[in-house]
Parts: sequence; C-alpha cells; structure tokens
Amino acid sequence: MGIETLTLVGGHPALDLVNTAERSAPAAGAAPGDHLATPQDVVVWARRVGLDPGSPDDAGLLRLRALREAVHTVVLDQLGRPADDVTAALAVLDRRVAAAATRTRLRPADAGLRREVGTDPAHRVEDQLALAAVDLLTGPDAGRIKRCPVEQGGCGWMFVDRSRNSSRTWCRMADCGTAVKARRLTERRRRARAAER
Repeated sequence: MGIETLTLVGGHPALDLVNTAERSAPAAGAAPGDHLATPQDVVVWARRVGLDPGSPDDAGLLRLRALREAVHTVVLDQLGRPADDVTAALAVLDRRVAAAATRTRLRPADAGLRREVGTDPAHRVEDQLALAAVDLLTGPDAGRIKRCPVEQGGCGWMFVDRSRNSSRTWCRMADCGTAVKARRLTERRRRARAAER
C-alpha cells in the first residue's frame, strides 16, 4: 500500500501522522513499514490530510519522523500503555512547538486575523503538525483518543473516537474489526469440532 492509498482513520492530522508507521508485529524477518519514505511521500500525504505541504527535504523528513515518534509516545502514555521515555518525547514536542512559533505569523483576513503557520516551506508540514498535535493533546478530544487493540489482533493505529457513546474499538471495522471477529469465529468452530471428536 502506497502513501496515496494509505487509509486515513485518525480523525486528526497528528494521529494520521502517527499511523504512517506500521506498529503491529511484522512478519518474521520483516521490518515494520514506514509509509513516509521520501520527501515526496510527505507532500502527497500532507495534501491528503489537508495540510500545506511546503517543500520538505530529506532533513525535514527525518524531523517529521521524530515528531511522529514523539506524538506516538505521548499518546501511548496518555492511554496508560507502556511507552518509551515520555520526558524525552515531551521535550521533542516542546522544541518543535517553539520552533514552529518562530515561523508563525498573524496575517490580515476577511474576518479579522488568520494564523499562518510554517512560513519556511522546508518546515511547513512539521510546523503545522507540531501545533496541531499540541492542540489535540491538550484539547477536548484528548480523552477520546484510542488505539486499535494490538493485543486483540488490531493494527495499533490511533484514532479519535467520535462515536456517540465512545464505544468504537477498531480503527476500521471493515479491516481490523472484521478480521479479528473472523479469526475468533474460526477458533470457536475449531474448538467445537475438537470437542465433538
């Protein structure tokens, strides 16, 4: 699956960024997939999630991946899951937000002012995402963030649960949810056949 067809399930650009890295257990001997392999992938992905891609380069790709891992670690911590060094991840977010603030300007708009984030094209995507991530992690949707349950066979992608009663479990029922339910049904049938023997 290429970046052009990667399913966007996060409900927020910062979570869709986290989901550009495959986090479920890879097949034996395989490395986890990374859908942001080139600066051009960043451009394609940014447009798909509604961001101005600017002009990312190889260094920008590396900075974006570091931001992605920091957001992933912080969200895992907020979900009460084991995570890497949260202090280091928060420091990465702090530095990225401070840097983004230096490249953010207020501009006149029809209805007052607008905030122009990422005045340097090489940093535009990461600046937009750093500020968006902090807005998400400190805003009203922070408590609605969930993770597709790897321990139940899900993919580990993160999403904002906007269901009416906050009962969404899977990133997409058509993918992870259906596959897990099919495996459970197959296992129940196997046990039933074994019990009949």
